Amino acid sequence: MSASKKLDQIAWAVTAFILSLTVLFMNGGAVGLQEMARSMGYETRLFDNTRVHTVDIVMDDWDELIANATNEEYYAASVVIDGEAYQNVGIRAKGNTSLSTVASMDSERYSFKIEFDHYDSSKNYHGLDKLCLNNLIQDSTMMKDYLTYTLMNEFGVDSPLCSYVYITVNGEDWGLYLAVEGVEDSFLERNYGSDHGELYKPDSSSLGGGRGNGKEFDGNKFEKGENAASSSNQSDTKTDTTEGSDSTKAPDGSTPPEMPGSNQGVGMNPFEKGESTASGSNQSDTKTDTTEGSDSTKAPDGSTPPEMNGRGKGGGFGGGAGMGSADVKLQYIDDELDSYSNIWNNAKTKVTEADQKRLVESLKKLSNTEELESVVDVEEVIRYFVVHNYVCNGDSYTGTMVHNYYLYEEDGRMSMIPWDYNLAFGTFQGGNAQSTVNTPIDSPISGGSGEDRPMWNWILSDESYTELYHQYFAEFLDTVDLQSIIDNAYQLITSYVEQDPTAFYTKEEFEQGVQTLKEFCSLRSESISMQLEEGETTEEMDYVDASGITLSDMGSMNNGMGREGGGQNRIPGNLPSRQEQTQGSGADESTDESSGSEASGEPNSGQSNQTRREFPSQNPGQLPEGAAGESDADSFGWLWIAGSALLLGVGLLAAKLYR
Repeated sequence: MSASKKLDQIAWAVTAFILSLTVLFMNGGAVGLQEMARSMGYETRLFDNTRVHTVDIVMDDWDELIANATNEEYYAASVVIDGEAYQNVGIRAKGNTSLSTVASMDSERYSFKIEFDHYDSSKNYHGLDKLCLNNLIQDSTMMKDYLTYTLMNEFGVDSPLCSYVYITVNGEDWGLYLAVEGVEDSFLERNYGSDHGELYKPDSSSLGGGRGNGKEFDGNKFEKGENAASSSNQSDTKTDTTEGSDSTKAPDGSTPPEMPGSNQGVGMNPFEKGESTASGSNQSDTKTDTTEGSDSTKAPDGSTPPEMNGRGKGGGFGGGAGMGSADVKLQYIDDELDSYSNIWNNAKTKVTEADQKRLVESLKKLSNTEELESVVDVEEVIRYFVVHNYVCNGDSYTGTMVHNYYLYEEDGRMSMIPWDYNLAFGTFQGGNAQSTVNTPIDSPISGGSGEDRPMWNWILSDESYTELYHQYFAEFLDTVDLQSIIDNAYQLITSYVEQDPTAFYTKEEFEQGVQTLKEFCSLRSESISMQLEEGETTEEMDYVDASGITLSDMGSMNNGMGREGGGQNRIPGNLPSRQEQTQGSGADESTDESSGSEASGEPNSGQSNQTRREFPSQNPGQLPEGAAGESDADSFGWLWIAGSALLLGVGLLAAKLYR
């Protein structure tokens, strides 16, 4: 009898243990366990950077999207990524100053944003919800963004994934773009797990960061110092720019239709001979998740918050030199939540008042350099600033504009996520190469002091942090092979650059840009090595001679749109509309036959730039892998739950048998 009781106790103990494990697997975050980053599925597909991928955009309303690009309204489209078809996704033009720049050039080569889940929250590309297609404006190298994101990822910084894609529109060549992972839900889950923290993209009104912001910024005025004044005097009225609002209607006001065959990602070729979206299917309500950059800086009573002690409260500018407001500089202003409107209005996750108060408390400790390791992810932020300060990006948190970064906060600890480096490597204003290459790594702030940017200044506030920063810089120089990254990218994209019909630069300008980029990186590495060796990392010293390179050869804000002939600005990307092409050729586009070449991602030198491509065939009725809207990570999670349930069942059976 005693033996039986003992077996009973053992069986129930095992059962209780297995039940506890099951609870932990399913609810670890609730009991304080840190959820690990997870594999989503899209990382090794679209973001395999060893190849140029193909993206074909298929839609009837393309000309209207282009004509209304500056409105940033969503249109329904289908996209085919490396042969996988995804119907009824949202697409719009995107950008801040780049959007207005393209429009002013009479060009059609806009950047685009694709939302796979815009009309149906269950849709995704192997777990990816948002995808940015960057037009590589102001970048003759075609790789300033690509190189920086690659460096960030290789050096252990949580950073967007990216890869090159060749875009076609309704089967016709459009150009070489950079596909960049959207820093939204999928990014957060990939890096921090499903129980992630809060995400913000702090930015002052009219300077970018949110949808619709930055359009009034004039680069020529900026060089004359005129933008800061005009921006700071603007009223900050609230405009509703919620992602997924009714701006997603079709041109006739109706809800955009599904593609024939209906289900997203159907594994067939629905676009042969240029066939596009057909009407007939219903779709779900548009997605209205996060607001991207509304301009509200009003106080709760509706008034514009006043400035406080010269430090911009909310929408105001101040807190030292530079155009950004104090909250965007991540300075502590006071305990009033409405003092931080440029943070809250650009939140990318749904934040509560408790979240806001927690962040303000963290900013207070950061500004006072108190309990730093409780409010800053020390290693993550130092690694971020190593790469960031290497590439000399004036269009950033450390620059005069004070923007182009994401702020991630979880349990009071903050970190920086990189964004938008097309004007890095000293090309924001294309200034003096000698001073840029020799920029001291401990003095990266443009138009202000280190104290003006607390998220940077804490590194200098304590010798141990400064020493760690220098150690990581030495590690970066020793372990990251920049020249190989550049050479590999060059070999990968050169043939695509040659046939890009909308490119902002000629092949010759691309070659010169890449050569200048390689020389810049070589000289920058040499200068920093000497700074660390000599122990002079604060004052500018002419450690290397960079007089032989011209920064604007890599493309810059006001002198990088391509030159041709007698120094005249070329107007790139100005293609005839689909209607004009049809009228000019006398051909009926609806019956235009395919050229017979597959959209395999390889350029076809035997064809003209304006060629129609045939998509790879797939078996009818076969869903592409991942097209059903469930990511690989979700499947993995359910496997864990099923395994735990099985173990629990075994424990219960054992208890019954030995009772």
